[in-house]
Amino acid sequence: MDVIEVWSGRYACLLQSALRLTNEAFAGQLGIAVRTVATWHADPSVIPREEMQQLLDAAHEKASNAVRQRFALLAAREGDGGAPEPSTPAAQALRVAISIVVRQSDVLLVCRRDDDASGITWQFPAGVIKPGTKPETATVRETLDETGVHCAVRQSLGSRLHPVTGVLCEYFLCEYLAGEATNSDAVENVDVMWVPRNSLTRFIDADTIFPPILAALEEQT
Repeated sequence: MDVIEVWSGRYACLLQSALRLTNEAFAGQLGIAVRTVATWHADPSVIPREEMQQLLDAAHEKASNAVRQRFALLAAREGDGGAPEPSTPAAQALRVAISIVVRQSDVLLVCRRDDDASGITWQFPAGVIKPGTKPETATVRETLDETGVHCAVRQSLGSRLHPVTGVLCEYFLCEYLAGEATNSDAVENVDVMWVPRNSLTRFIDADTIFPPILAALEEQT
């Protein structure tokens, strides 16, 4: 397979396997967020948006002959109902730290671009917890990298397998310390904004919010 007309999450993950890269390394090579790679693994049928298609085209074109041959073999196995190589680094379990940052009566949200046709969604700042990193450390670091906001973890709100992605999410209530809320990840996000806590469900469907988050925010009022 020399040309991919339309990249899907499945083909993107096969290219990652052919390159023998971890999620972090593959994201770094493409210049995208690790959570985007995680989305491809969670939903192989997703169709990345146009700029992602171009990044994947470039990665495939620049790959060595050996990598391109390995990719073609993996793609052929997929077409025959076979499975990709079973022990690639990409198969590692994913854990994501999610920050619920409060500042007086406001909570911090980011407006993300989805890789599929569902459009743009508001979410809490989040980032992948790398192996060997404490979730609390990842929470603070990823919030700063994504929004420019310095925060401190106040308490853990628990964890769950996300009902849509299947990724293990760990939630933390955080206190605002300093910094202006800015969009520091323009590839993945459209905007960053403080919203009133009592207006949160206007941005995120209450049914999709982890219940301890709503309980914790209620206690802050």
